[in-house]
Amino acid sequence: MILGSKQIETIVIKKITPTQKEKKQIEQIIKSLKEIVYNEINKTNIPIIIELVGSTAKDTYIRTSVDIDLFLLFPSTIPREILQQKGLAIGRAILKNQEECFAEHPYIRGTFKGCKTEIVPCYKIEDTSQKLSAVDRTPFHTRFIREHLKQSQKKDVRLFKQFLKGIGCYGAEAEIEGFSGYLCEIMILKYGTFQHVIEQTTQWKHGEKLTLKPGTYPDFPNPLTFIDPVDPGRNVASALSNEKFKVFQKACKDYQKQPRLTFFYPHKIKKWSKEKIKKELDTTDVIGVKFPKPEIIPENLYPQIRKAKRAIRDLCEQHEFTIKNVTFTIEKKNVYIVLIPSTKTLSKTTIHKGPPVSLKKNADEFLRKWQDNPRTIKKPYERDGRVYTEIEREYTDIRDLLQDQVGRLNLGRNIDSVILKKLTIIEKNDLLIDNLRMFWTDFLDHRMIWER
Repeated sequence: MILGSKQIETIVIKKITPTQKEKKQIEQIIKSLKEIVYNEINKTNIPIIIELVGSTAKDTYIRTSVDIDLFLLFPSTIPREILQQKGLAIGRAILKNQEECFAEHPYIRGTFKGCKTEIVPCYKIEDTSQKLSAVDRTPFHTRFIREHLKQSQKKDVRLFKQFLKGIGCYGAEAEIEGFSGYLCEIMILKYGTFQHVIEQTTQWKHGEKLTLKPGTYPDFPNPLTFIDPVDPGRNVASALSNEKFKVFQKACKDYQKQPRLTFFYPHKIKKWSKEKIKKELDTTDVIGVKFPKPEIIPENLYPQIRKAKRAIRDLCEQHEFTIKNVTFTIEKKNVYIVLIPSTKTLSKTTIHKGPPVSLKKNADEFLRKWQDNPRTIKKPYERDGRVYTEIEREYTDIRDLLQDQVGRLNLGRNIDSVILKKLTIIEKNDLLIDNLRMFWTDFLDHRMIWER
């Protein structure tokens, strides 16, 4: 039986909306948390205000994904080092399975009575123009949504969030580079319903700019801009990557054409066998860079790995190795950056193009550099108004290039330090291992997740 969009959405809403009993349980947990936090606050002799923010405060959370975000609002006269010290101490005293995370200043993430919980210190301000750090505006987001989002629209927010989860685009964190919960909420405010979001976003162009309030706002170099209604100098969609922007648009177009439950709940992906992966890669050159996974939180790890990926690709292309694709995967103990070069070996010599003869100063410098250079095979010559020379390549094998030069690149503070200890250049056969089967399945299966 083929279901229409309304039938599918009714099924999903029933699955993701918390029952009254579940809501009361969460309310009791939050009440208990606040009481314990107040006890810790009383020990500080600082007039700290507690404010619940995020999806539990706005009643837009999905029943299977409950996150409690409790902000500690310090007076703006308190020095930042005291805010950090006292704020972290309160979080450490209360949460289990805790880790220290960092936005513009540290906060504690952990669990409380089985719920994922963050305790975040910030400053109490009267207006976002007074913010001393980015997190200071978060309470304003919560207040804005609570004031403007209709009760009937909460189901649309939940539906939109589950749609984004299903297509792999939910979350503004560095690992995902997708839509934040707040962005989902203001998009429902903008378009009214989930269905209208799907319809309208198929018309977007790269660089689309959205607002809730008319006015003149700054431009941002992002695929999508949504001006923050509580802080007009900020783009709420700044975390959204080009890749996730394209995936989202395609998902909306495909959902309009053929709505399916798999947009919200994709099938579990079955890993390809080693034999199938090997056959698929049979005529493809593959080379990998492997190094130990730095022991840092994902918010810090992913940006550094993306930087490393770009730097390694640039290194190869500077030495005339064309890279058709480059990707990465993070396993339990190691990081793999995987390159698909057009070829792994090049000819011993290359024609090196110089400046036009008309740029005499530049042409003379080119001649001086290459006239008697040990790498020069053929003396500089003129052709079609430009100078050229034939030189010996510095590297003819991509493996030698990577082995010699990757450790000299600036790949990110934490990656640089682990690479100094251990760096391995890996051939294709050594990348066809069992714990990389899911990585290869995702890389080689070109269907979208909702199509599988």
